[in-house]
Amino acid sequence: MNQNKSVKIRFKGFTETWEQRKLEELTSIFDGTHQTPQYTKEGVMFLSVENISTLLSQKFISKEDFNRNFPVKPAFGDVLMTRIGDVGTANMVRSDRDLAFYVSLALLKPKNVNSLFLTSAIASPFVQKEIWKRTLQVAFPKKINKNEIGKVQIYCPETKEEQLKIGQLFEAIEKVITLHQRKLNRFQKIRTTFLQKMFPKNGETKPAIRLTGFNADWEQEKLQNFAVRITRKNIKKQNNRPLTISAQHGLVDQTVYFNNRVAAQDVSNYYLIKKGEFAYNRSTSKDAPVGAVRRLVDYEEGVLSTLYLVFSITDPQHVDPNYLSYFFETTGWHSWILERAAEGARNHGLLNVSSQDFLSLPVMLSSSLEEQQKIGEFFQKIDDCIILLERQADLLKQIKSSLLLSMFPSSNAE
Repeated sequence: MNQNKSVKIRFKGFTETWEQRKLEELTSIFDGTHQTPQYTKEGVMFLSVENISTLLSQKFISKEDFNRNFPVKPAFGDVLMTRIGDVGTANMVRSDRDLAFYVSLALLKPKNVNSLFLTSAIASPFVQKEIWKRTLQVAFPKKINKNEIGKVQIYCPETKEEQLKIGQLFEAIEKVITLHQRKLNRFQKIRTTFLQKMFPKNGETKPAIRLTGFNADWEQEKLQNFAVRITRKNIKKQNNRPLTISAQHGLVDQTVYFNNRVAAQDVSNYYLIKKGEFAYNRSTSKDAPVGAVRRLVDYEEGVLSTLYLVFSITDPQHVDPNYLSYFFETTGWHSWILERAAEGARNHGLLNVSSQDFLSLPVMLSSSLEEQQKIGEFFQKIDDCIILLERQADLLKQIKSSLLLSMFPSSNAE
């Protein structure tokens, strides 16, 4: 047994050495079923890789199949770990209810190691490297064989008390992260609901939810009545920041978003877009089935491929730019685009929508600029809350990662 000098942080009062052991010495390891199950409407919950974070599922198998196919059953305190696809993510079973699981998960039954500690240790950089080097990289999806899991090296404090304290610390951090994520998910659902309710449905002139003090019918206007296409080029090469549209994050720096520069080195023939102007990306995706329209807010200028359609509002006293940004996050304009995009003219997900057609797009507008502004402010406040929660969640994850690096050995014991 050796004292591991790479452990930078320890709980006060613990000075004993850490032992390097194999998982097969600390746990008994079992496979899930290799057979595609016969699902039932109720019965024993059936888990797979996608359920590892919650250990909850909407799939069930019968009690008879469970008893027949699972001679060794998960119990409270056992650890399930992904072994196919997303390899090496673990979670502790915190229920006495029967649980069935697919071969994509491995069941680790602790023998002489604390369950919470084991779950945290598996997430540590050293153990993740151990798992990774035993994972079949050439397989698709990637997988680690059951016997290879047992060979994974892991460091343990001698005392169960120290193991417990470490496990409880990471459990507490994970609970806070989960709470933040749930709150973030609620805000995102609230945002989606209000986007559906605060703009009129097709064929209607009033939204289902209205801000206090506004009752007049909304009107439909063509985009070209208050917007103009922008075709200025970056001929003088005054800007070298290539942008791209992310359905979730808007107009973003291409090199930051992709961690790589996709644009050509010479961007003199690209469109030069300025802060406050809009761009339409006609490329379709799961999150943007008719493409996405976003407004440049994070930079003073940027450049865009000429495949984009750039436009700006000509009459901000008639149409609030912030309001228009959120209108384009609704689905109210989708059917109009699809009707004009030739079915056979899609090239690798790029809709064949002309600039003339796009600028003829009907937009539902409140006749009150104040109402438009208040709608924009309302959604901006929701977005500010979402950004804050995202940052808090990211910070907590960074803290967890830092502690995993500092409280567990990062290399072989010295």
